[in-house]
Amino acid sequence: MNQLKVKQLLEQFFIEDLGDRDVTSVSLFSDQDTGRAEFLVKEDGIISGLGLIEAGYRLLDPHISVELYKHDGDVVRAGEAIASVHGKLGSILSGERVILNLLQRMSGIATLTNKAVKAVGSSTTKICDTRKTTPGLRMFEKYAVRCGGGVNHRYGLYDGVMLKDNHIAYAGSILKAVHSIRAKVGHMTKIEVEIETKEQLLEAIEAKVDIIMFDNCSSDAIQEWITLVPPFIVTEASGGIEMERLADYGKAGVDYISLGMLTHSVKSLDISLDIQI
Repeated sequence: MNQLKVKQLLEQFFIEDLGDRDVTSVSLFSDQDTGRAEFLVKEDGIISGLGLIEAGYRLLDPHISVELYKHDGDVVRAGEAIASVHGKLGSILSGERVILNLLQRMSGIATLTNKAVKAVGSSTTKICDTRKTTPGLRMFEKYAVRCGGGVNHRYGLYDGVMLKDNHIAYAGSILKAVHSIRAKVGHMTKIEVEIETKEQLLEAIEAKVDIIMFDNCSSDAIQEWITLVPPFIVTEASGGIEMERLADYGKAGVDYISLGMLTHSVKSLDISLDIQI
Protein backbone atom coordinates (compact mmCIF):
# COMPACT_ATOMS: atom_id res chain seq x y z
CA MET A 1 0.00 0.00 0.00
CA ASN A 2 1.10 3.56 -0.68
CA GLN A 3 2.39 4.74 2.70
CA LEU A 4 1.66 8.42 1.98
CA LYS A 5 -1.99 7.54 1.33
CA VAL A 6 -2.05 5.28 4.39
CA LYS A 7 -0.84 8.16 6.58
CA GLN A 8 -3.29 10.61 5.02
CA LEU A 9 -6.27 8.29 5.50
CA LEU A 10 -5.34 7.32 9.04
CA GLU A 11 -5.08 10.98 9.96
CA GLN A 12 -8.61 11.53 8.64
CA PHE A 13 -9.95 8.50 10.51
CA PHE A 14 -8.34 9.52 13.81
CA ILE A 15 -9.61 13.10 13.49
CA GLU A 16 -13.12 11.78 12.87
CA ASP A 17 -12.99 9.60 16.00
CA LEU A 18 -10.94 11.74 18.39
CA GLY A 19 -12.18 15.22 17.61
CA ASP A 20 -10.09 17.48 19.82
CA ARG A 21 -9.42 14.80 22.48
CA ASP A 22 -10.32 11.37 23.85
CA VAL A 23 -12.28 12.65 26.84
CA THR A 24 -12.26 9.25 28.60
CA SER A 25 -8.51 8.69 28.33
CA VAL A 26 -7.43 12.23 29.23
CA SER A 27 -9.72 12.15 32.26
CA LEU A 28 -8.55 8.75 33.51
CA PHE A 29 -4.88 8.31 32.60
CA SER A 30 -1.78 10.37 33.31
CA ASP A 31 1.36 10.42 31.16
CA GLN A 32 2.95 8.09 33.72
CA ASP A 33 0.31 5.40 33.20
CA THR A 34 1.97 2.97 30.82
CA GLY A 35 1.34 -0.65 29.99
CA ARG A 36 1.12 -3.40 27.45
CA ALA A 37 -1.77 -4.60 25.32
CA GLU A 38 -2.24 -7.50 22.90
CA PHE A 39 -4.28 -7.81 19.72
CA LEU A 40 -6.09 -11.15 20.02
CA VAL A 41 -7.91 -13.04 17.26
CA LYS A 42 -11.19 -14.59 18.38
CA GLU A 43 -11.90 -16.74 15.31
CA ASP A 44 -9.97 -18.56 12.60
CA GLY A 45 -9.13 -16.64 9.45
CA ILE A 46 -6.54 -14.86 7.32
CA ILE A 47 -4.95 -11.75 8.79
CA SER A 48 -4.53 -8.50 6.86
CA GLY A 49 -3.63 -4.95 7.86
CA LEU A 50 -0.98 -5.56 10.50
CA GLY A 51 1.11 -2.66 9.19
CA LEU A 52 -1.69 -0.28 10.19
CA ILE A 53 -0.99 -1.01 13.85
CA GLU A 54 2.50 0.41 13.45
CA ALA A 55 1.44 3.24 11.16
CA GLY A 56 -1.48 4.22 13.39
CA TYR A 57 0.40 4.37 16.64
CA ARG A 58 3.32 6.13 14.95
CA LEU A 59 0.88 8.96 14.19
CA LEU A 60 -0.73 9.05 17.63
CA ASP A 61 2.33 8.53 19.80
CA PRO A 62 5.74 7.67 18.29
CA HIS A 63 6.91 6.45 21.72
CA ILE A 64 4.56 3.43 21.58
CA SER A 65 6.46 0.29 20.66
CA VAL A 66 4.78 -2.30 18.42
CA GLU A 67 5.68 -5.98 18.02
CA LEU A 68 4.05 -8.02 15.27
CA TYR A 69 3.78 -11.81 15.66
CA LYS A 70 2.29 -12.56 12.24
CA HIS A 71 2.55 -11.42 8.62
CA ASP A 72 -0.28 -10.29 6.37
CA GLY A 73 -1.73 -13.31 4.58
CA ASP A 74 -0.95 -15.70 7.45
CA VAL A 75 -3.53 -18.14 8.75
CA VAL A 76 -4.58 -17.24 12.31
CA ARG A 77 -6.47 -19.30 14.87
CA ALA A 78 -8.91 -18.29 17.56
CA GLY A 79 -7.09 -17.27 20.72
CA GLU A 80 -3.83 -16.28 19.01
CA ALA A 81 -2.07 -13.01 19.75
CA ILE A 82 -1.09 -11.31 16.49
CA ALA A 83 0.64 -8.21 17.89
CA SER A 84 1.43 -6.33 21.08
CA VAL A 85 1.91 -2.64 21.90
CA HIS A 86 3.61 -0.96 24.85
CA GLY A 87 3.44 2.66 25.95
CA LYS A 88 1.05 5.21 27.39
CA LEU A 89 -2.29 3.56 28.08
CA GLY A 90 -4.20 6.67 27.03
CA SER A 91 -2.56 6.68 23.60
CA ILE A 92 -3.03 2.93 23.17
CA LEU A 93 -6.75 3.10 23.88
CA SER A 94 -7.28 6.29 21.87
CA GLY A 95 -6.14 4.46 18.72
CA GLU A 96 -7.82 1.15 19.50
CA ARG A 97 -11.12 1.52 17.66
CA VAL A 98 -9.86 2.96 14.37
CA ILE A 99 -7.08 0.38 14.11
CA LEU A 100 -9.36 -2.50 15.06
CA ASN A 101 -12.07 -1.42 12.61
CA LEU A 102 -9.58 -1.52 9.72
CA LEU A 103 -7.83 -4.69 10.90
CA GLN A 104 -11.11 -6.56 11.37
CA ARG A 105 -12.59 -5.54 8.02
CA MET A 106 -9.42 -6.23 6.06
CA SER A 107 -8.97 -9.61 7.73
CA GLY A 108 -12.60 -10.47 6.98
CA ILE A 109 -12.04 -9.66 3.31
CA ALA A 110 -8.82 -11.69 3.21
CA THR A 111 -10.59 -14.62 4.87
CA LEU A 112 -13.54 -14.58 2.45
CA THR A 113 -11.21 -14.19 -0.54
CA ASN A 114 -9.16 -17.18 0.59
CA LYS A 115 -12.36 -19.21 0.90
CA ALA A 116 -13.28 -18.28 -2.68
CA VAL A 117 -9.80 -19.15 -3.99
CA LYS A 118 -10.09 -22.58 -2.41
CA ALA A 119 -13.67 -23.04 -3.63
CA VAL A 120 -12.83 -22.38 -7.28
CA GLY A 121 -10.26 -25.18 -7.11
CA SER A 122 -8.34 -24.07 -10.18
CA SER A 123 -4.76 -22.96 -10.68
CA THR A 124 -5.67 -21.15 -13.90
CA THR A 125 -8.84 -19.29 -12.84
CA LYS A 126 -8.12 -16.37 -10.52
CA ILE A 127 -10.49 -14.72 -8.07
CA CYS A 128 -10.62 -10.92 -8.26
CA ASP A 129 -12.50 -8.04 -6.68
CA THR A 130 -14.66 -5.26 -8.16
CA ARG A 131 -15.21 -1.53 -7.57
CA LYS A 132 -17.96 -2.37 -5.06
CA THR A 133 -15.80 -1.18 -2.20
CA THR A 134 -16.41 1.10 0.80
CA PRO A 135 -15.76 4.76 -0.12
CA GLY A 136 -12.46 5.80 1.43
CA LEU A 137 -11.34 2.23 2.06
CA ARG A 138 -10.69 0.96 -1.48
CA MET A 139 -6.91 0.82 -1.11
CA PHE A 140 -7.19 -1.16 2.14
CA GLU A 141 -9.88 -3.49 0.83
CA LYS A 142 -8.11 -4.30 -2.41
CA TYR A 143 -4.88 -4.96 -0.50
CA ALA A 144 -6.82 -7.37 1.72
CA VAL A 145 -8.02 -9.26 -1.36
CA ARG A 146 -4.39 -9.83 -2.33
CA CYS A 147 -3.60 -11.03 1.19
CA GLY A 148 -6.32 -13.67 0.75
CA GLY A 149 -4.82 -14.96 -2.48
CA GLY A 150 -6.97 -13.01 -4.92
CA VAL A 151 -5.99 -10.40 -7.49
CA ASN A 152 -7.25 -6.90 -8.15
CA HIS A 153 -9.54 -5.77 -10.95
CA ARG A 154 -9.27 -2.11 -11.99
CA TYR A 155 -8.87 0.32 -9.09
CA GLY A 156 -11.22 2.94 -10.49
CA LEU A 157 -12.71 4.47 -13.59
CA TYR A 158 -9.30 5.90 -14.46
CA ASP A 159 -7.21 2.80 -15.12
CA GLY A 160 -9.20 0.80 -17.65
CA VAL A 161 -12.18 0.93 -20.02
CA MET A 162 -15.20 -1.21 -19.19
CA LEU A 163 -18.12 -1.01 -21.57
CA LYS A 164 -21.42 -1.84 -19.89
CA ASP A 165 -24.92 -2.09 -21.32
CA ASN A 166 -25.64 1.63 -20.93
CA HIS A 167 -22.45 2.59 -22.77
CA ILE A 168 -23.21 0.16 -25.58
CA ALA A 169 -26.82 1.33 -25.84
CA TYR A 170 -25.65 4.93 -26.23
CA ALA A 171 -23.02 4.06 -28.85
CA GLY A 172 -25.39 1.84 -30.81
CA SER A 173 -23.25 -1.29 -30.77
CA ILE A 174 -20.14 -2.84 -29.25
CA LEU A 175 -18.21 -2.22 -32.46
CA LYS A 176 -19.13 1.47 -32.54
CA ALA A 177 -18.30 1.92 -28.85
CA VAL A 178 -14.90 0.23 -29.14
CA HIS A 179 -14.02 2.16 -32.31
CA SER A 180 -14.93 5.47 -30.66
CA ILE A 181 -12.89 4.76 -27.53
CA ARG A 182 -9.85 3.40 -29.36
CA ALA A 183 -9.65 6.66 -31.28
CA LYS A 184 -9.27 8.56 -28.01
CA VAL A 185 -7.28 6.41 -25.56
CA GLY A 186 -3.66 5.36 -25.77
CA HIS A 187 -2.35 1.91 -26.56
CA MET A 188 -1.68 1.25 -22.85
CA THR A 189 -5.38 1.39 -21.96
CA LYS A 190 -7.17 -1.97 -22.08
CA ILE A 191 -10.78 -2.30 -23.14
CA GLU A 192 -13.17 -4.73 -21.46
CA VAL A 193 -16.72 -5.41 -22.66
CA GLU A 194 -19.58 -6.99 -20.75
CA ILE A 195 -21.62 -9.45 -22.81
CA GLU A 196 -24.76 -11.41 -22.02
CA THR A 197 -25.59 -13.09 -25.33
CA LYS A 198 -23.79 -15.10 -27.99
CA GLU A 199 -24.41 -12.31 -30.48
CA GLN A 200 -22.69 -9.79 -28.21
CA LEU A 201 -19.82 -12.22 -27.72
CA LEU A 202 -19.23 -12.52 -31.45
CA GLU A 203 -19.35 -8.74 -31.84
CA ALA A 204 -16.81 -8.27 -29.02
CA ILE A 205 -14.52 -10.81 -30.65
CA GLU A 206 -14.85 -8.99 -33.98
CA ALA A 207 -13.93 -5.73 -32.21
CA LYS A 208 -10.79 -7.44 -30.82
CA VAL A 209 -11.34 -6.20 -27.30
CA ASP A 210 -8.76 -7.03 -24.65
CA ILE A 211 -11.13 -8.63 -22.14
CA ILE A 212 -14.57 -10.18 -22.43
CA MET A 213 -16.69 -10.39 -19.31
CA PHE A 214 -19.46 -12.99 -19.30
CA ASP A 215 -21.98 -11.04 -17.24
CA ASN A 216 -24.76 -12.97 -15.50
CA CYS A 217 -24.14 -15.96 -17.76
CA SER A 218 -24.52 -19.56 -16.61
CA SER A 219 -21.40 -21.69 -16.32
CA ASP A 220 -22.86 -24.02 -18.99
CA ALA A 221 -23.28 -21.16 -21.46
CA ILE A 222 -19.76 -19.93 -20.80
CA GLN A 223 -18.31 -23.40 -21.27
CA GLU A 224 -20.00 -23.56 -24.68
CA TRP A 225 -19.18 -20.00 -25.83
CA ILE A 226 -15.63 -19.75 -24.55
CA THR A 227 -14.40 -22.05 -27.32
CA LEU A 228 -15.13 -19.18 -29.74
CA VAL A 229 -12.84 -16.74 -27.92
CA PRO A 230 -9.36 -16.39 -29.44
CA PRO A 231 -6.44 -16.89 -27.02
CA PHE A 232 -5.35 -13.22 -27.12
CA ILE A 233 -8.60 -12.15 -25.39
CA VAL A 234 -8.77 -12.54 -21.62
CA THR A 235 -12.04 -13.92 -20.23
CA GLU A 236 -13.87 -13.08 -17.03
CA ALA A 237 -17.11 -14.19 -15.40
CA SER A 238 -19.13 -11.99 -13.06
CA GLY A 239 -22.60 -11.31 -11.76
CA GLY A 240 -24.38 -13.13 -8.95
CA ILE A 241 -21.92 -16.01 -8.72
CA GLU A 242 -22.34 -17.79 -5.40
CA MET A 243 -19.55 -19.50 -3.47
CA GLU A 244 -21.09 -22.92 -4.14
CA ARG A 245 -20.91 -22.37 -7.92
CA LEU A 246 -17.32 -21.13 -8.17
CA ALA A 247 -15.93 -24.54 -9.10
CA ASP A 248 -18.39 -24.76 -12.02
CA TYR A 249 -17.17 -21.42 -13.39
CA GLY A 250 -13.57 -22.50 -12.92
CA LYS A 251 -14.27 -25.64 -14.96
CA ALA A 252 -15.86 -23.47 -17.66
CA GLY A 253 -12.36 -22.14 -18.34
CA VAL A 254 -12.52 -18.41 -17.63
CA ASP A 255 -9.31 -16.64 -16.65
CA TYR A 256 -10.92 -14.57 -13.88
CA ILE A 257 -14.02 -14.57 -11.70
CA SER A 258 -14.83 -11.17 -10.22
CA LEU A 259 -16.84 -11.14 -7.00
CA GLY A 260 -18.43 -8.03 -5.54
CA MET A 261 -19.26 -9.95 -2.37
CA LEU A 262 -15.60 -9.96 -1.35
CA THR A 263 -15.95 -6.33 -0.30
CA HIS A 264 -19.65 -5.45 -0.16
CA SER A 265 -20.99 -8.42 1.82
CA VAL A 266 -18.08 -9.38 4.03
CA LYS A 267 -18.18 -10.20 7.75
CA SER A 268 -15.36 -8.64 9.74
CA LEU A 269 -13.01 -11.01 11.55
CA ASP A 270 -13.42 -10.80 15.32
CA ILE A 271 -10.28 -9.23 16.83
CA SER A 272 -9.88 -7.46 20.18
CA LEU A 273 -7.31 -5.35 22.00
CA ASP A 274 -6.78 -6.44 25.62
CA ILE A 275 -4.73 -4.56 28.21
CA GLN A 276 -2.39 -6.96 30.04
CA ILE A 277 -2.88 -6.25 33.73
